[in-house]
Amino acid sequence: MRGTIGAYIALTKPRIIELLLVTTLPTMILAQGGFPDFWLVVKTLVGGTLAAASANVFNCYIDRDIDELMNRTKRRPLVTGEISPRAALVFATALGVVALLWFALLVNAPSAWLTFAAIAIYVVGYTMILKRRTPQNIVWGGIAGCMPVFIGWSAVTGSLSWSAVALFLVIFFWTPPHYWPLSIKFKKDYAAAGVPMLPVVADDRKVAREMIGYTVAMIASSLALWWLAPMTWVYGVVAIGLGAWFLALCVLMLRRANDPTQGKLGAMKVFHASITYLTLLFVAVAVDVFLPF
Repeated sequence: MRGTIGAYIALTKPRIIELLLVTTLPTMILAQGGFPDFWLVVKTLVGGTLAAASANVFNCYIDRDIDELMNRTKRRPLVTGEISPRAALVFATALGVVALLWFALLVNAPSAWLTFAAIAIYVVGYTMILKRRTPQNIVWGGIAGCMPVFIGWSAVTGSLSWSAVALFLVIFFWTPPHYWPLSIKFKKDYAAAGVPMLPVVADDRKVAREMIGYTVAMIASSLALWWLAPMTWVYGVVAIGLGAWFLALCVLMLRRANDPTQGKLGAMKVFHASITYLTLLFVAVAVDVFLPF
């Protein structure tokens, strides 16, 4: 029984859900201008967890044929047979229905519609349409990962604002330089499965150059929030410092791609740094609201 429960939990990809929730709470704090109603926060985070879990299980169900071809994913429950495809499909559908009803009945209608859009973009837009067809799959499919800030903002205010758009764009431009380093590490897996991730179809130099471009846009979006919200100088210093640090890592990666004698590419270092960047930036968003100046 414990093994079966663990298998179902594994299908939901808990680590991805954790990262999504990291962006939701600070967004809600900024939207409120302080800490929102405690139970609203709980309801939003629970609903977001259910929605993300649904999307991830649908992803595992649809991708089960290629997951068995990749070393990174061949131990997923649908590949090993711990969970049947039918059971996974029922589980994903149930999670999605509960998530939508949860938001509609306990939070508000705008957040419910945005949740529906997030699930649809990830399942249909990314997994079913883009992932196996274009190297830009993670760019546009990554919109789903940006939706928690819209959901969190609308849960508090019932609407959206330009500040929410700035946060959305931070995550949108952050996604490629976050995911492509991981794709570099597992490019053989993706190639074997026929998934045209950019690192599979382009050399490391092109990937690094594009990462730098997206990183610059990400930094610009984070600074736009400084003006739009507006935030204090503390947030501005943190945003500039974090952005410069992450950009430097991407530039170093490009230099090493151009000249391998300078050392290993360091793709996974950039991957882990991207998580640190996003986490600390959103912590700064939350903390800045409570500063007395």
